[in-house]
Amino acid sequence: MSGESMATTDETKPPSPRDLKELLDAERAGLAFVHWRDADGAQQLLTLTPDLGKLTVGRREGSDIPLTWDPEVSRAHAMLELVGEEWTVADDGLSRNGTFVNGSRIHGHHRLHDRDGMTFGKTRVIFREPFGGQGSVSTARAHGSPNAVPLSEMQRKVLIALCRPVVDSSTATPATNPRIAEEVHLSVDAVKAHLRILFDRFGLGDLPQNEKRVRLVSIVLTSATLGPHEF
Repeated sequence: MSGESMATTDETKPPSPRDLKELLDAERAGLAFVHWRDADGAQQLLTLTPDLGKLTVGRREGSDIPLTWDPEVSRAHAMLELVGEEWTVADDGLSRNGTFVNGSRIHGHHRLHDRDGMTFGKTRVIFREPFGGQGSVSTARAHGSPNAVPLSEMQRKVLIALCRPVVDSSTATPATNPRIAEEVHLSVDAVKAHLRILFDRFGLGDLPQNEKRVRLVSIVLTSATLGPHEF
């Protein structure tokens, strides 16, 4: 097996409002956590409390992060370990197909940063540490991140209005254009124009129309483009 990036099967399913609410609540809690999708596409989330110390990743049912459905994951594949105050992922050669972080194969311990993507077999697990690591962000993911997207004051207001229902309820969907227009005091056509710009800036312009809104809310809420205080 070479050190090249491996294809993954995660994130093919748009996140549901419940998924987004769960991620936002975990982020607000301030503790590190990981999330991934299982064989059925359902979101799984595990909070990494300091008392856990060390967690196993593997195909065994008894693993702390059990990836039982993925035949490319070894029975004992890797570990997540708290070293000092930093979470790391460790692969000491036990896995058959290796462990990757942001597309690069790792050997031994590798320090994790907020939004790092770990690949075990064909399964991608996202590490989040919203308020940890002195605000450090993975270098491989910093360039072109959603936080760097320029937003005008009105575009920010449109985003807040779009996301507000999902923040308020785990079963809600993103706000409709008329609802956004009412909140930000614009016409519906003006809201549509702002959303078209936002879809393009966040790289969503080519997605089906019914998927763009959910994807945009997902990116905004999980990337800290908007802070909880703005709602």
